[in-house]
Amino acid sequence: MTTDRQPASPSIPPSVAMWEQLFRRSARPSLSLQGQIREMLVDAILSGILAPGDAIPSSRELAKLLGVGRITVVMAYQQLTEEAFLLSRERKGHFIHPDVLQGRTAERTPGRSTDAEAHTDWSRRLWLRPSLQRSIVKEDDWQRFPYPFLYGQFDKELFPTAAWRECCLKSLGVVDIRMWAPDHITRDDDSLIQQVQTKILPRRGVWASPDEIIITVGAQHALYMVADLLMREGTSIGIENPCYPDARNIFSSRTSQVIPIGVDGDGLPIVSAMRKLEYLYVTPSHQCPTGVTMPLERREALLEAAQKHDLIIIEDDYESESSFDEQPIPALKSLDRNNRVIYIGSLSKSLAPGLRVGYIVAPPELIKELRALRRLMIRHPSTFIQRTLAMFISLGHYEAQLRRLGQAQKERHAELTAAMARYLPQCRITPVRGGGSCWVQLPDHIPAQALARQAAEHGVLIEPGDVFFTSPRNTGNFIRLGYQSIPAGQIAQGIKALAEAMHCM
Repeated sequence: MTTDRQPASPSIPPSVAMWEQLFRRSARPSLSLQGQIREMLVDAILSGILAPGDAIPSSRELAKLLGVGRITVVMAYQQLTEEAFLLSRERKGHFIHPDVLQGRTAERTPGRSTDAEAHTDWSRRLWLRPSLQRSIVKEDDWQRFPYPFLYGQFDKELFPTAAWRECCLKSLGVVDIRMWAPDHITRDDDSLIQQVQTKILPRRGVWASPDEIIITVGAQHALYMVADLLMREGTSIGIENPCYPDARNIFSSRTSQVIPIGVDGDGLPIVSAMRKLEYLYVTPSHQCPTGVTMPLERREALLEAAQKHDLIIIEDDYESESSFDEQPIPALKSLDRNNRVIYIGSLSKSLAPGLRVGYIVAPPELIKELRALRRLMIRHPSTFIQRTLAMFISLGHYEAQLRRLGQAQKERHAELTAAMARYLPQCRITPVRGGGSCWVQLPDHIPAQALARQAAEHGVLIEPGDVFFTSPRNTGNFIRLGYQSIPAGQIAQGIKALAEAMHCM
């Protein structure tokens, strides 16, 4: 009489602990148990833990070892067999396919290098060192902190999971796959261009034809391409001070003539230095990082100055849809009658930053060159994401998301300002009319960087403000408190913890 359980073959890795450890390495909430088992085996095969020809435990054995249902293991084995990772032999079991590593280049032993590599001086070859630029730094594991007052991060409470999943599934229909799967070379998904043209831009008072719109991998990609086309050493560009650091760094990598202009309570002022500029970068809807909104009168004066001095304005409307007002001020581009404004927007700020979708509105001759440049860089952004987002907008989900986000940010802003008044009255908050952050001036005796380190020990993450200024000296004493990434119910407790951190200094 035979039993289902056979003695382990000498070639079967005998360690129960090994299988448990391999399974733990593949444990991810985003994967089903079957998916975790498949990933465990693929990883073990490709990393050399399991060799071609090795036998693996029977489905019953592995199910018992891992504490899962046998059918789960059976389905995983079946899928891996179909994909030629495993080989099934009747009455003998499953084995690692003997040809599974065929065609793979042998890996060099870690830690060993050739003589040529050992003597290569890369610092001599690099003409640009982006890693040395002053940039915003955020903790990789920020989500483990109870009070992350960080701007622009993902908020699972506000992400429309069901609606986004619905649109992803619709985009995987046969007809839609045929539309987005081919190489588009320089083109974008026509449906997304149409949605941007008819649903997104009119909300900001902007009207454009399809040949005036290009999709980008986020607003930052848009800035990079515009700088690539229009700037070289000697080109003069004015920027706000304080300013979005990555925009400053992008422009500074092209030209040394980056001129800071100090902002006030209405954003960027009209100054005499503008007559010497070729370009001007501005964030009028919510100035980055102070959050203030440029009034209509100043926008009109800025456009008048641009026309008078032959100045091109780069408008970064990164947070255009987030306003506490019933009638937000239209974009600067909506007032432009002389094609003086290159308009840059983001579609992922309202959903999830990881989607990386932005756009540029500019004259057709500039868009044509941007498409040619983008082809050299990435060809085009993911057309699957483009088509999914187009469906998301067309079905009304985007409009609903904007309402939900606007209400949530308004409530969180109220919670934060009330908590600041209660626990940190010695700090001054810059008034804003929308957005996902507050610009806060600290008392002179509390250095922002030191407070950030102390606050992290209390579970609070904040952003020191010095990185937003052109010079690291004479930056004032500011921090930015983002409230889009922290639930409303935790804001007051987080500000209380920040106050406790400040009192410890």
